[in-house]
Amino acid sequence: MHTFGLRGGRAAGALPAVTLLATALLATAVPAAPAAAAPLAPRIDLTVLVVDDGGGAVGAITSELSGSGVPYRTVRLTDPARPVIDAAFLADTVDGRPRAKYQGVVLPDEAPGGLAAAERAALTAYERAYAIPQVDAHTWAHPGVGLDYTSEGGRSGVMDGVRAELTPAGKAGPFRYLDGPVTFEDNDPDIAESYGYAGRPREGFTSYLDVPTEDGGRAGLIGEYARDGRRELVVTFAYNQHQRQFRALARGIVEWLTGGVHLGQNRNYLSVHVDDVFAPDARWDTERNCTPGDFDCADGDGEGTEPIRMTAADAEYAAQWQRSAGFTLDMVYNAGSGEEWKAQNGGSDPLTARLLADRAQYRWVNHTYTHPFLGCVQDTSTVPWTCAKDAYGNTRWMSRAEIAAQIRDNHTWAVNRGIAVDRTELVTGEHSGLRTLPQQPADNPNLAGALADTGVKWIASDNSREPRQRPVGAANTVPRHPVNVYYNVGTAAEMTDEYNWIYTSKEDGGSGVCETDPASTCLDEPLDVTTGYTSYIVPQEARIALGHVIANDPRPHYVHQSNLAEERLLYPVLDKVLADYRALFADNTPLINPRHRDAGTELARRAAWDKALAAGKVTAYRIGTTVTVKAPAGVTAPVTAPEGTRKQQLIGTTAFGTPYAGARSAWTAPDTLQSAVTLTLPTA
Repeated sequence: MHTFGLRGGRAAGALPAVTLLATALLATAVPAAPAAAAPLAPRIDLTVLVVDDGGGAVGAITSELSGSGVPYRTVRLTDPARPVIDAAFLADTVDGRPRAKYQGVVLPDEAPGGLAAAERAALTAYERAYAIPQVDAHTWAHPGVGLDYTSEGGRSGVMDGVRAELTPAGKAGPFRYLDGPVTFEDNDPDIAESYGYAGRPREGFTSYLDVPTEDGGRAGLIGEYARDGRRELVVTFAYNQHQRQFRALARGIVEWLTGGVHLGQNRNYLSVHVDDVFAPDARWDTERNCTPGDFDCADGDGEGTEPIRMTAADAEYAAQWQRSAGFTLDMVYNAGSGEEWKAQNGGSDPLTARLLADRAQYRWVNHTYTHPFLGCVQDTSTVPWTCAKDAYGNTRWMSRAEIAAQIRDNHTWAVNRGIAVDRTELVTGEHSGLRTLPQQPADNPNLAGALADTGVKWIASDNSREPRQRPVGAANTVPRHPVNVYYNVGTAAEMTDEYNWIYTSKEDGGSGVCETDPASTCLDEPLDVTTGYTSYIVPQEARIALGHVIANDPRPHYVHQSNLAEERLLYPVLDKVLADYRALFADNTPLINPRHRDAGTELARRAAWDKALAAGKVTAYRIGTTVTVKAPAGVTAPVTAPEGTRKQQLIGTTAFGTPYAGARSAWTAPDTLQSAVTLTLPTA
């Protein structure tokens, strides 16, 4: 632990302006007291000050604070009405005790041009007086931040594809949750995605992440610079909130900034829902570029086209893969569709028999009995379809009783066969019943009642349409990330053919949708159908999924049973996600695999926490080794603290939280007869 005090020993009349400011700041913060009284330990509020210049680096750090629930206050340098940063802005007294209003400071660089000289001096004095750390979000290598110029044995330039290594100090310190190298993304060889300045450390600089230089030495990209009673975390490469290198390092930046004691917590989540289990899925027609049976596939209804359905061998492989991968899949099942299949195939279904034999190896989620559309009655006479109307012009809806029967019958089937299924969890077919734009702009008004009738508390939604959790009656949505391995393909060639149709221009033989959809990008040229899945689609989808995982995002990912059938297209994607994750993170930071209800609970807690923060109803501070957190009744607080932290009970203490990433963290609330959470930090 580092502690810093004011510098002394100068002759009268020789005090520099910054020291005079520090003295004035302390004089403001500490009331007059009898000479014999010991000075009160300061109160440090658990809030971060962010000085924002509008750049990507500060925005990335802010996104990490926001995403993990760390309270912060932003001062926008471009805002003409922004407050002046002076001693009164930074510190005051509460109940006669000096208070530092911010536990850490984020600046665009070590000397932002948007701050007046007096403001920079006030920040310097404040950081010295209260031992407040400062992050320089993006700067360059020079002696002012403890590094030699890059011309003096360092390196500068495009960082794409560069492999950086954590130093022993980095692994032992704020980045102790990382295990392997941090490789900078290189997603497009024609575009420079990152630029950096790596300099050799000078006295006072402790490098945490560095790269090799041409002469065989090492040059720092991230490190701590200690000088004049202050500490700065210096970052000398450009980044944004979506790049993998930042996402991997973001947790450590916040841990360094807060000394490992802060509100908020961060986990790495991955769960995968396999929809349509027991049901067959339609197959993409590579000649007509549509899926027979879909409303927009005009030539035929799909008769004669072989559907895609797992076999008993596919189910056996899934169970074996889970054991070898150390990962559990969620089987999102349609029992009635399986019963229909059995009836159409002589009353025998080896797939169902195999999955039931292995039922304890999976988690199971209700997907309705026969996968009907639970929203409005669809009029398919036009493309796209519309909601059918009655004679009075009113929308026709699936009834409450029909929806409830679909949910209840599927649940009963599972219970009768010894499958452990939670009635509070539901995934509807195509997320139907919920609003579907543009055709159905509102939820089926019968849906909420049917959910209440069947005890459903957590209903899946599509994150690409509705990324925010919302209530549906007494239930809440759980947004899920779609994985771009399509439901209607069983082979890599089919997958690549459909991918080409969607993501290539009309000139290149595609649909041209990518040319008109602002959210899409066209491929430079069609992928080779024999190699494109492995060489392009798998790395792309694995990168996207891993980005969600390391962004503290608990939302499940969803695929379909067809992706476990035939050429088993899902496994290469998951294998790469898991391999890349385990190569980067240490054993103290395992993947968290939440079930449907747990992901929903996490999102609901975050929403309540963010609302309390926005309303200014959370008070949290540290005095010495004691941390106090007060939140509104019914709101649990996310807190992160070092190993060895204890939580005060009504009588005695208990170990706080659970271990993760080298720290302890938890959602926590006061116990009975307590008005606040009180933690005692370890003394060392």
